Amino acid sequence: MLDILICQELKIVCPEITIGCIQAQVQVENSSDELWKEINDYCDVLRKEVQLEEIAAISTIQDGREVYKKLGKAPSKYRLSSEALLRRVLQGKGVYKVNNIVDINNLISLKSKFPVGSYNVKNLHQPISLMAGKTGEQYKGIGKELISIQNLPVLTDARGGFGSPTSDSERAMIRSDAKEIIMCIFSFSGIKNMEEYLQYAGELLEKYAYGQEVQTKIVQ
Repeated sequence: MLDILICQELKIVCPEITIGCIQAQVQVENSSDELWKEINDYCDVLRKEVQLEEIAAISTIQDGREVYKKLGKAPSKYRLSSEALLRRVLQGKGVYKVNNIVDINNLISLKSKFPVGSYNVKNLHQPISLMAGKTGEQYKGIGKELISIQNLPVLTDARGGFGSPTSDSERAMIRSDAKEIIMCIFSFSGIKNMEEYLQYAGELLEKYAYGQEVQTKIVQ
């Protein structure tokens, strides 16, 4: 399993920072009707239980927003991906349909309220660490223009930044040719429910993506 380290400067800003990692061999394809029913059913639950104006006060999101402020990033401009996804659902825009891995990723994020990113292992180059983006750093976001990753928590490998709790880069995105993926659940709230969501992720990957050789690890 890939090793991921969290740099000391982030630990000083957020001693509770944690990454839940799940790595697996998978088959990438369009999501089944069964998976989409599971996603849509949970979106219905969210719309009944959560109000748009309450999102920022959800503890896992609030903790992340506070860390972004300490790092010098405006959390309303650089939203956690979990916050952005929840807002989209509660605004009635629904969840983007991409492929089974990305759709599973989004379901886990909606249920856990943690940012989640999924990456193609073959496009990653160790060593890998979570660190604060350096001055002037940027990358091409998925479906976006260049994103400033300066002062954002950024997953970085030997070739540079490739993912963050806000937006991932195109370099390691999940396309149809991905055979092995690593999914990272980002928490600014410690290991709160992390084991539960890693287990859930494994079950979803096995059920909807033919997941094999599933490995999990919690990094603190």
